[in-house]
Amino acid sequence: MDFKKTILWAVFSMSGLMLYNNWQVSEGKPSMFGGSPANTTVAADKAPAARIDVPSPIQAPSDIAPKQAPIAIVGAIETSEKFVLQNDVLVLEISANGGNIIAAKLPKQLTAEQKPVELFQYTPSHKYFARSGLIALGNTDLPNHTSTFKLLQSGKDESGKPFVVLVGERNGVKLEKTFILSPGSYVVDVGHRVTQSNSNTAALVLYTELVRDASQEQKIGPFDGAFSATTFTGPAAYTEKEKFNKLEFTEIDKNKITIPTQVAAGDPAWVAMVQHYFASAWIPGDKTVRDIYAGKIDNNLYRIGIQTPLGVVAPGTVFVEKARLFVGPQEESVLETIAPGFALLKDYGYLTILAKPIFWLLENIHAYVGNWGWSIILLTILIKLVFFPLSAASYKSMARMKEVQPRLMVMKEQFKGEPQKLNQAMMEMYRKEKINPLGGCLPVLIQIPVFIALYWVLLSSVELRGAPWILWVHDLSLPDTSISDLIGLTSIPIGILPIIMAASMFVQTKLNPTPPDPIQAKVMMYMPLVFSVMFFFFPAGLVLYWVVNNLLSIAQQWQINQMFAKKPAK
Repeated sequence: MDFKKTILWAVFSMSGLMLYNNWQVSEGKPSMFGGSPANTTVAADKAPAARIDVPSPIQAPSDIAPKQAPIAIVGAIETSEKFVLQNDVLVLEISANGGNIIAAKLPKQLTAEQKPVELFQYTPSHKYFARSGLIALGNTDLPNHTSTFKLLQSGKDESGKPFVVLVGERNGVKLEKTFILSPGSYVVDVGHRVTQSNSNTAALVLYTELVRDASQEQKIGPFDGAFSATTFTGPAAYTEKEKFNKLEFTEIDKNKITIPTQVAAGDPAWVAMVQHYFASAWIPGDKTVRDIYAGKIDNNLYRIGIQTPLGVVAPGTVFVEKARLFVGPQEESVLETIAPGFALLKDYGYLTILAKPIFWLLENIHAYVGNWGWSIILLTILIKLVFFPLSAASYKSMARMKEVQPRLMVMKEQFKGEPQKLNQAMMEMYRKEKINPLGGCLPVLIQIPVFIALYWVLLSSVELRGAPWILWVHDLSLPDTSISDLIGLTSIPIGILPIIMAASMFVQTKLNPTPPDPIQAKVMMYMPLVFSVMFFFFPAGLVLYWVVNNLLSIAQQWQINQMFAKKPAK
């Protein structure tokens, strides 16, 4: 038995099975491994009136802070007055109802239709927005995300930053929300200025939260559903102690979430909503104790937020609490400058320890060549050079196996119907010839973690989104559809790069020794076709990596085969 081919076949089979399962789930079909697909059905657009969605203070004892009664939203968000705050990379719409940020467009991040990506939305089909407000240790109705806010001031400050100031008042407590945007920044500085005119001694709490439905993010291309389905969409939280925690919508439904509820004063913490390529996050100040919470508000509507105790605000005094709201792409160089642990929003999975240095290398190569396609090619060459000794050992083993292939065929005929004797004869020959049957496989297995890490780098990097290479490749983050576009096919992406990859895999198969088992030989012959079909749905950047890697492997293996072919026959 050819152990190397058996192991390779097992690896390829599992890879193909996992890819096919991801595609099934992305199409809304049940997973092959149990469970149900994520809930992508968006609830009908209802006015959220009479809904218990104003949070209760977490730190309050139950005897002085009973669960708050339903508070009806004053007017509909869609019909309330809206105020625009924008810079060159971010356009926000703030509703007078609640002072909530209900729309966010990213002019420099375009969809396939060349329209700005809309991250925040409040529409019948999709709800995703940020809001904040005040609650108290009691039942006092305070300015919150259900209150009506009025425009107090807008324009640009002394440094040229656009700003909007809204004010709302309830029961003698006034809340001013100030939103400030810096040029070229995806971070909104949000100030909450609280004043009180009555003698109420209730301790106030500021909450800042993100709300969205469980639908997957908008597609950025006609064929990216199977690809983007492998990324995480949902709430996340970070604390200095517990680090980064992702919360699945299905786990929230089952009330099985485990997040740190309290953050000590001085420790950094933030909450976020994450999706493929983009994220939003509230980053509060860290001078006081804060509480993190998450939950389900309505059918297919979820939230995650942070409560910051303000204490008792004496009449006639002013209390200001500052926070920051990030709304933008997961650009690693930008995320690292915003807050501790913020770069974790760009999730590489379990192989972060390998993926981060790979992306760092890719980014530095791009700084010199200025094209992500050529950067991927150069990165592939560098990785190939690093693994050159392992690859050489693998190909030498394959060449030795090919060299003794005629003898294996003779043995197969000699011990026909006697598999045990055949196996013993093969092992004896391998021992005499000093051939390790697994020698060609083990080096490949060692490289698999690096290949998977690179897969996640290319999958997660928004930097490649919309990045062209040459000729027909206009976006490395989308599947190559050059042939589909040429023949007018709109249902299946067919491109030149996957076909080249299939051809390169076919050549590699020919360079390898033919398995003695006819069925195994046929499987290896059909493998390039199977992989080419799967790679039709992969982004062009990932396929480009595999093409270059295959071509380099072919050159290396051909050279080694030639060296063994020149040896005199024994």
